[in-house]
Amino acid sequence: MKLSDYRERNLIKKLMPKITAFEELTCWKEARTLVKEIYSITSELPFSKDFGLKDQIQRASVSVMTNISEGFSRYHRKESVRFFDFSQSSAAEVKSLFYVAEDLGYISKERAIELRNQATSCEKLVLGLIKHFNK
Repeated sequence: MKLSDYRERNLIKKLMPKITAFEELTCWKEARTLVKEIYSITSELPFSKDFGLKDQIQRASVSVMTNISEGFSRYHRKESVRFFDFSQSSAAEVKSLFYVAEDLGYISKERAIELRNQATSCEKLVLGLIKHFNK
């Protein structure tokens, strides 16, 4: 890294406000919205009667959100990244479970695509956070 790059990077760090709470993270906010959507859709029939799938997709979505907060609260970078990785993996699990819900006719294809896209957004945001922590 050139000295000028180093100075520019430090200047950017000084000018950018620091995030001090996980609630400020865009990925956590997006995950929170996903959880709300999932709880809403799984409360409707026929989804609400499939207790196994309902429970699994709810737990996976909550895992996306809680692993972000837990990772952010860790002292060591490697531990933080490990929890962020759990989070993005849970987002992938949510996406997969929406294929099941679609195939079983619990939700429309359009709604399944919309929700998978939302889970993908969470996944990408968390991967961005991982990249940031790995710098």
